[in-house]
Amino acid sequence: MKVIVCGAGLVGFNIARYLSSEKNDVTVIDQSPELVKRVSDQLDVQGIVGFASHPDVLDAADAGGADVIIAVTQRDEVNMIACQVAHSLFDVPTKIARIRAQNYLDPVWSDLFTRENLPIDVTISPEIEVARAVMRRLQVPGAIDMVPFAEGRVQVIATRLDEGCPVVDTPLRRLTELFPDLHIRVMGITRDREVMVLSGDSSMSVGDEVYFAAEVDHVPRALTAFGHEEVEARRVLIVGGGNVGLSLAREIEESHSRVSSKIVEHNRERAGEIAERLRRTVVLHGDVLDRDMLNEANVQATETIVAVTNDDEVNILASLLAKNEGCKRAITLVNNVTFEPLLTSLGIDVMVNPRAITVSRILQYVRRGRIRGVHSLGDGLAEIIEAEAMETSSMVGIPIRDANLPGDMIVGAVIRGDEVIIPRGGTVIQPKDRVVVFTTAKRVRHFEKMFSVRLEYF
Repeated sequence: MKVIVCGAGLVGFNIARYLSSEKNDVTVIDQSPELVKRVSDQLDVQGIVGFASHPDVLDAADAGGADVIIAVTQRDEVNMIACQVAHSLFDVPTKIARIRAQNYLDPVWSDLFTRENLPIDVTISPEIEVARAVMRRLQVPGAIDMVPFAEGRVQVIATRLDEGCPVVDTPLRRLTELFPDLHIRVMGITRDREVMVLSGDSSMSVGDEVYFAAEVDHVPRALTAFGHEEVEARRVLIVGGGNVGLSLAREIEESHSRVSSKIVEHNRERAGEIAERLRRTVVLHGDVLDRDMLNEANVQATETIVAVTNDDEVNILASLLAKNEGCKRAITLVNNVTFEPLLTSLGIDVMVNPRAITVSRILQYVRRGRIRGVHSLGDGLAEIIEAEAMETSSMVGIPIRDANLPGDMIVGAVIRGDEVIIPRGGTVIQPKDRVVVFTTAKRVRHFEKMFSVRLEYF
């Protein structure tokens, strides 16, 4: 597959890294010679210096032979025009653009991104995606991540094992014996930022991050089995009234009437603006690093603080101060992944990485085969993929135990019509089943081949 990535910033670099590691033909365009040199030196990609929306630059990138263009420069307008030029002059089949300005995404202008107007197939709003990711974590206390699949009937939960977890040192094969009525399957374990290769004899240790698939009704019991009995937050303090904070507050107002929220915003003008756009969210103007401000926000009675400013250090410090004042849980937005290993030891419960969330969303639309959903873990450690099994898939018609799956590729759930199946070794995948699989990054291409339609099918 030939892919053009417009923008060599953090998101563009990581998309190029993912796709080039899977032996795709990737070209990266950026107007910064320094960024282009970095991506060319570190990755097996072609780098071009220039404006991504200029026809001659896209021509130099061989846009006429491209399958996908992914426009993730810092400017929405450049992203949109790059997709327009790619469509009008080079007939690129799939066009994906990152759009940050919320005015473009207002439902009132829903006809803007259509083939007749601006022919963009997929628009990605990092702020909206991050707000949704935070909301999912709020809904499942005890989870450090939650990803829904199959229209929400299956959830893949990530949870961290603490001291006192009842299943620590328990072999995975014994979980079914201990909890025979619990419809879950452990799909992956990360330990010290490495993905473990699992077998029935594998066991879990304190500090491990465990990913399991579960039928949605079984999630609360599953988290209890892993030592987490936290209750869903009813009082939430949001730090930062930017697009992420505003989107999150709106989501709470519209869909979660039992949850009350407050926002602390440092900029007076912005605080007044968002106060006018929200109905029942209390908006406070002030410095969240000021203890008096935290007291005014009644942080002592708040179950969860969600720190989503544009400053990583402010987010981390605000979260730690709030927990020191009595707040039970901290969800913290952090762009700089070098902080990640430190956060758990400092007391941060959940880290949200906007870059990883955006990359996951984009990968969903460039994966081959009948891919329904993609979620990237960590800094490219692994992926959770939902795919539809075709008649010619090598996994169809045989028991999973006989499919010769690598140890780092595990089937977590099978969705057959309205039925959710938590698979065992004897489970047989049928055509049109939707299959949720955990796989390390190096196995993604192998997975795509297993779920692609072979030519003889036609």
